Amino acid sequence: QGLSSPMLRCPSQRLLDRIVRRYAEVPDAGSIYMDHLTDRDKLRLLYTLSVNSHPILLQIFPDVEGWPFPRYLGSCGRLVVSASTQPLRDFYGAAPEVAADLALQLLAVLRSMGTNDLNYFFYFTHVDAGTFGVFSNGHLFIRDASTLGIIDKEEGSQLIDGQQEYKDIFSCLTVDCQSAFVSCNSIREKHSLVMVCQELLPKLLKGKFLQPVQEKIDSFLQHCADGLADDHGVDEAVAKLAELLKPLRSCDSRFAYRYPDCKYSDKY
Repeated sequence: QGLSSPMLRCPSQRLLDRIVRRYAEVPDAGSIYMDHLTDRDKLRLLYTLSVNSHPILLQIFPDVEGWPFPRYLGSCGRLVVSASTQPLRDFYGAAPEVAADLALQLLAVLRSMGTNDLNYFFYFTHVDAGTFGVFSNGHLFIRDASTLGIIDKEEGSQLIDGQQEYKDIFSCLTVDCQSAFVSCNSIREKHSLVMVCQELLPKLLKGKFLQPVQEKIDSFLQHCADGLADDHGVDEAVAKLAELLKPLRSCDSRFAYRYPDCKYSDKY
């Protein structure tokens, strides 16, 4: 109780079970019992969850199952080894068709994190130009998962009343001990979309297209960025933005993650 990680602000038993069973830094990873975790293993897991939940997220939601994270290769202390990506900030000056492609991928990733088969709702507590990255094949992934929170839509949040009064032995190492817990019920499904419309998409799409297309893009982004009070308005603005961006992409070898499929499929 009381771990400072955004990932565990709104815990459920189903999520905790997934963490224990998929924690890879133990000899018998994948066991359905907890007796394969020594006291040292448990402390290491708790410490990692408290200081930086990024490597744990990569383990329990692996890329081979379709989750938009880089592949986890291992860790040693504070050093985490995973597949390499370029940060999104490197693409702020990219060609219009590349910017349009990345913007559409970004919107698709956020949709998948809000609605997926496992009924986990992922939300960001903070986003910046280093949060997302791009592989050499043009595919966009979540590069830094340390600011991701998770709400279990199937079991619901099991946050205990007054949980902010509990303090684990690690919290004060990384955050202000007096920081208040965010209410799970106050987190909206459009929370991450609004943050991205405020912080990332304007920088990625600014001044990239001819008028009147650019004016429409800027208008939809503004509606999305102002949309915390109107979920429907955010959905509508994002849908119109995606519709506007789709024909602005190109289909060539620069986008190896979808080429040559895009030549033969309406999906792209």
